[in-house]
Amino acid sequence: MNNRQIIHISQGEHAVGASERMCITTILGSCVAACLWDPEAGIGGMNHILLPDRAEGPSEYDSFGVNAMEVLINEIIKMGGDRRNLQAKLFGGAVLNARLRGIGTQNSGFAVAFLEAEGIPIVAQSLGGRQARRVEFWPYDGRARQKLLAIAEDPVVPVQPAAVVKKGSEVELF
Repeated sequence: MNNRQIIHISQGEHAVGASERMCITTILGSCVAACLWDPEAGIGGMNHILLPDRAEGPSEYDSFGVNAMEVLINEIIKMGGDRRNLQAKLFGGAVLNARLRGIGTQNSGFAVAFLEAEGIPIVAQSLGGRQARRVEFWPYDGRARQKLLAIAEDPVVPVQPAAVVKKGSEVELF
């Protein structure tokens, strides 16, 4: 019997835990996941940052940079972690679509700058590139594993030739 506790998070979500059995997973493209843990307390967590900051107006989502980071840090502290002991691993920030080139770079830049400003050391990172990643993180001891997924190619949509309508044929256009 497999006694692992696997928790999958998506955009804007986070998970925190202290169990040796717990593994937090996510799949990232241009998004960034910050894996934070306190090695002394054996407590950690992962978030999934969609964008570095929100556009104009309020938002209900925890997917924006500062909020996502603060929520994760606060949840670790609530469980007994010490902010002074936190360490970080960062993943994601890929360029999967040429039209969205800047988003992954902005997400990566935000995460690095935030952690540096907060004095949280980044002990490992895998940021940028052109491949999506599947990330697994064990919050108890800070182990992480990533699997690079196939390189995304911008889809080429073939242009269909216009229909030829002959005189006298009955064609109804909507």
